[in-house]
Amino acid sequence: MGTIKTLNKWANKHTYYPLDLLRIALGLFLFIKGLYFIGNTQMIMELIAPLKGFAGSMLAVHYVAPAHLIGGLLIIFGLYTRWAVLTQLPIIIGAVLINFIGEMNATNLILAITVFIVCVFFLFYGSGKHSTDYYLKMES
Repeated sequence: MGTIKTLNKWANKHTYYPLDLLRIALGLFLFIKGLYFIGNTQMIMELIAPLKGFAGSMLAVHYVAPAHLIGGLLIIFGLYTRWAVLTQLPIIIGAVLINFIGEMNATNLILAITVFIVCVFFLFYGSGKHSTDYYLKMES
């Protein structure tokens, strides 16, 4: 019986690590994607080509890269995670929709849907136990 209690305590203490790693991986992915978009602005222009007729398409070009960079860093550190994820959702919804409006790319569609699902999860779950938000909450 003592072994079961010990294992249960260990599991309760360490169950946050996979979710924290998932949060950090999401943040790293978004940060790297932001760096990629800064280096390849022509690619962003090609991606949003189907949306040229819509208002705000040029604004989207200047919003995507900085939002991914700053949001990715905030998500990595677990600081204002829900707000950072909320700013990513319009971009990711746009990434999913571009696959339906423009040329269909199955790999990009699956990647965008996966990132969307993970973002929605962290929108509700928050930053987790091993984050700056949790640390600041426990300090006050």
